[in-house]
Amino acid sequence: MDSTDPFSAQLPAPTAARPLLGLTVLVIEDSRYACEAMRLLCLRSGARIRRADCLRSARRHLQVYRPSVVIVDLGLPDGNGVDLIAELAQMENKVSVVIGTSGDTHRKTDALAAGADGFLEKPITSIATFQELILAALPVDRRPSGPRALSDEQVVPDMIAFQDDMSHIADVLGEGTDDRILDYVVQFLSGVARSAHDNRLEEAALALAEKRALGQSAASETAAIAGLIQKRLTQKIAI
Repeated sequence: MDSTDPFSAQLPAPTAARPLLGLTVLVIEDSRYACEAMRLLCLRSGARIRRADCLRSARRHLQVYRPSVVIVDLGLPDGNGVDLIAELAQMENKVSVVIGTSGDTHRKTDALAAGADGFLEKPITSIATFQELILAALPVDRRPSGPRALSDEQVVPDMIAFQDDMSHIADVLGEGTDDRILDYVVQFLSGVARSAHDNRLEEAALALAEKRALGQSAASETAAIAGLIQKRLTQKIAI
């Protein structure tokens, strides 16, 4: 297991310009678009990044090495990210910083109650917000010394990652439309659409969520989402 202290002499020390230099961030996120945003945030901040797209993959990662920071999406295809946060909080060899993330702000309470050190609300594009949340959770002696100007830069993920997410959810819908799948489609698409500012797709996901909450048939809403996804995949071919 990689238990190397990221602030020891053999690794670069954080600087005012790159305050997360020397840190390794494990991002547990099923959306490639959201993960691309995280990659850019880490790149601008000096941190290295690794990705797991589900709880099972994350647990395999954590058996091999210990990252400095773990960022956990709360809605994952194989379970609730809150459960992993609770596991991390109870580990003997704890991760320095554990952050929960979701597009649903009410999930913040769940993440913090499970032991998270902070919460990032999606979409996450602000470099300053990203850096400040992680730095605030680190011990004072692990932060860069001296004054540091806060960046007002926003990262913009590549739309190819958004297209990858459309392909992913098309595959999911191809497996069926049972309750579990539809609930996952709602949480995945609503977050991705909001991050990509795709208002039409977000509205369709919310319409499906409303029908699910009422316990009503959502065949027409599911068909509408499938049509929107195919339209966006066709746009990819045109590019």
